Amino acid sequence: MEKTYNPQSIEQALYQNWEEKGYFKPHGDESNGNYCIMIPPPNVTGSLHMGHAFQDTIMDTLIRYQRMKGKNTLWQVGTDHAGIATQMLVERKVEAEEGKSRHDLGRETFIDRIWDWKNQSGGTITKQLRRLGASVDWDRERFTMDEGMSAAVQEVFVRLYNDDLIYRGKRLVNWDPKLHTAISDLEVENKEKQGSMWHFRYPLADGALTADGKDYLEVATTRPETMLGDSAVAVHPDDERYQSLIGKFILLPIVNRRIPIVADDYVDMEFGTGCVKITPAHDFNDYEVGKRHNLPMFNILTIDAAIRSQAEVVNSDGTANDELDGSLPERFAGLDRFKARTAIVDEFESLGLLGKIDPHALKVPYGDRSGVVIEPLLTDQWYVAVAPMAKTAIEAVENGDIKFVPQQYENMYFSWMRDIQDWCISRQLWWGHRIPAWYDEAGKVYVGRDEAEVRAKHNLDDSVVLRQDPDVLDTWFSSALWTFSTLGWPDDTEALKTFHPTDVLVTGFDIIFFWVARMIMMTMHFIKDEDGKPQVPFKTVYVTGLIRDEQGNKMSKSKGNVLDPLDMIDGIDLEALVEKRTGNMMQPQLAAKIEKSTRKEFADGIEAHGTDALRFTLAAMASTGRDINWDMKRLDGYRSFCNKIWNASRYVLMNTEEQDCGPQSPNGKADGEMQLSLADRWIVGLFNQTVKAFDEHMENYRFDLAANTLYEFTWNQFCDWYLELTKPVLQNGTEAEQRGTRHTLVTVLEAMQRLLHPMMPYLTETIWQRVKPLAGVEGDTLMLAEFPVYQASKVDEAAMADLEWVKQVIVAVRNIRAELNIAPSKPLNAMLRSVSAQDKARVEANQTFFATLAKLESMTILADGDTAPMSTTQLVGEMELLIPMAGLIDVAAEMARIDKQFEKLVGEAKRIEGKLNNQGFVAKAPEAVIEKERAKLAEFQRDMDKLCEQKAELAKLEG
Repeated sequence: MEKTYNPQSIEQALYQNWEEKGYFKPHGDESNGNYCIMIPPPNVTGSLHMGHAFQDTIMDTLIRYQRMKGKNTLWQVGTDHAGIATQMLVERKVEAEEGKSRHDLGRETFIDRIWDWKNQSGGTITKQLRRLGASVDWDRERFTMDEGMSAAVQEVFVRLYNDDLIYRGKRLVNWDPKLHTAISDLEVENKEKQGSMWHFRYPLADGALTADGKDYLEVATTRPETMLGDSAVAVHPDDERYQSLIGKFILLPIVNRRIPIVADDYVDMEFGTGCVKITPAHDFNDYEVGKRHNLPMFNILTIDAAIRSQAEVVNSDGTANDELDGSLPERFAGLDRFKARTAIVDEFESLGLLGKIDPHALKVPYGDRSGVVIEPLLTDQWYVAVAPMAKTAIEAVENGDIKFVPQQYENMYFSWMRDIQDWCISRQLWWGHRIPAWYDEAGKVYVGRDEAEVRAKHNLDDSVVLRQDPDVLDTWFSSALWTFSTLGWPDDTEALKTFHPTDVLVTGFDIIFFWVARMIMMTMHFIKDEDGKPQVPFKTVYVTGLIRDEQGNKMSKSKGNVLDPLDMIDGIDLEALVEKRTGNMMQPQLAAKIEKSTRKEFADGIEAHGTDALRFTLAAMASTGRDINWDMKRLDGYRSFCNKIWNASRYVLMNTEEQDCGPQSPNGKADGEMQLSLADRWIVGLFNQTVKAFDEHMENYRFDLAANTLYEFTWNQFCDWYLELTKPVLQNGTEAEQRGTRHTLVTVLEAMQRLLHPMMPYLTETIWQRVKPLAGVEGDTLMLAEFPVYQASKVDEAAMADLEWVKQVIVAVRNIRAELNIAPSKPLNAMLRSVSAQDKARVEANQTFFATLAKLESMTILADGDTAPMSTTQLVGEMELLIPMAGLIDVAAEMARIDKQFEKLVGEAKRIEGKLNNQGFVAKAPEAVIEKERAKLAEFQRDMDKLCEQKAELAKLEG
């Protein structure tokens, strides 16, 4: 092995070999069961970020673990077509390169351009997945717009339509005025903004008066322009101020529309005047109020969010209303919504109907792609009636067919599912699955898998002109079919029979509604087992937290705190990192701020750590469901861990290659005697206990505890203790003892690589290839080797207890050396008091270890009543270990050190006494704080007493 661990020299070549040899594919042997994970398909426009790296590390750890357990495993990979993101990206590209819009090109040509881009540049994130070591089956890679997925999407749409679960209707949606499409809640970013609250006076109609004699009601709004679409004013039914007005009317200013005063519990009578203007066509809460009271809805905005010349009037059930007048003042027609806001406020003021204007902090919805303010807008869209499917999906979690880890996320799932709204599935885009619906010239709709099927089914000849719906389906619609469509559905494929339902879904809490719940609903509706029971898409949902920066802030480009996992792996110099974070920023001041913070935080850039160090860091931080604050120091620490394993392996190989390592070794002798030392028996037992603990943690999805278990055994026990304990044997043991220790070294190192492999694939494969022949192990790759199995028979409890006792003695001596600043190489004589028969036997049996690792020249057992010279003492269980101090320390220097420490403690004690004697502090501070200060004072006083005792003992030496 190379002297220095260099991950860059091994990783990519290893991965290429794994992929070429087909090790990632299901092996087909189902005797140990099947195991399948579906990767949450990243956007085809995307690149690997820390969230991907985190979740993909967890998934790959699970897949590699189950593969080594003998399962027939499939990690299904694929990407999402990302409707809005991809369309915007290619639109910008066409405009920059050709100066044309998509409308200039036309729909078919523009779609061709997107496919060209996808084929040339759309694989960035899948290339990056390879760098992370993801053992996915690349031959089965899917894309949500590929031919098979398209067939599945069409099939689902048609069947749901035929089951009366898909319909078209006019309802309120999040509308992006720039992109001209409906968007999901997930694509809306609410930003805190400072705005205003305008108070308008609405005159009462028909001479009505309020209880205090006013001829108007005062309403407040943050969006004055929407008053053109008001349908009512609402008050609380229990509000005595307005009970006499319920059922009467307002004369809406400017528009002169009579609108009713209605009673609704939605109104908070303690807030403002207790009167709320209701605009059902432009506010989601008002929309619900409108439906409860059968109010007409006046849509006053165009798709560009400008004021219409004539309001579109719609009944509360979404049907057109031709009876009510939708006239709007001509002077506002065509005005942008924000210019209309100013004009309307001015007009209210001129009419004497403007009350006060208060500053008001509010959350404003922005489109995360377009960056413009989103409008609630009435539009014709396609919907899925999800309530019937939601009932079945709720039961699947209630009865345990699907489990959430951590379990508390079930509550989030239930709260949304039990109050679920119909799902808007249409988008006004060109890139996506085109809705399989056609219209004749009269507007009648026909749904089918293609136009030929529609014509055949409805006996429509070529004289009937049909046009396909121009809209496409929400990206989440195709993603909702992911677990079964990727396995070949609607065909009844072997893959579907073998791997569905899948085992685990690894995802973030933020898409439980948008993806997880919809996958459960869709899958259970379409996939049934042999008995007709709805099949779940997965058995477990493992929910991860977010990875935040070291201060706990969410990573974002605008904050300049985004970390690229590939930079962690490969390293990046400071200038390149600064350019990466600021290069495309439009705001010079923000770019300068980010450059400054980047230079301060990463003065030396980011060094290369390799994939295994990054993966192990992510696994070690994966406490269930919690957000993770990234810590570069931990990454550095786990890079050192990789070095430790590498150097330990070199030690083993240097002492075993071309040596007799027992009967399974190529150089072993069939009749060669092999004697295991106490340390050998201890490490074998401890390894088996580690395997058992690791399996338990993996079973419970506690990757953090699993990683810590590996770290503790590998670094603290194998590297720091066992390797040191082998040196006396390898240097001075008998041939049988040396053979036993070499055998233990290679077999434990080989098994340890199998244990570490799921989290650290590259390092372990490299070491395993070198050590496997010495351990008598066969196989082409560690990936397909058997995962270690806990063997209770190899846990020698007595040997483990003995060795742990030996370690305690060695640690006690080392502690004494550290306290008294005695060189590790200086031989010491120890005395032992209160020695049990068992301890005596242990002392006699392990003199070699004590002489070598503790540098003890002698260990004298004191009889009862024997006096010992002035010594420093450590307890090992009931036994006292004494090291005579004469000649070991500079008494004067030690006295001076104690005096200095004593002086510091006196100062601390006086400070706390001052606090506790301060009546103001005692009167105001909580009792818990006071008790804490008293406990500190008592601790300082105890420490001072101990120092006094030490000085008294030193004085005896001096005398």
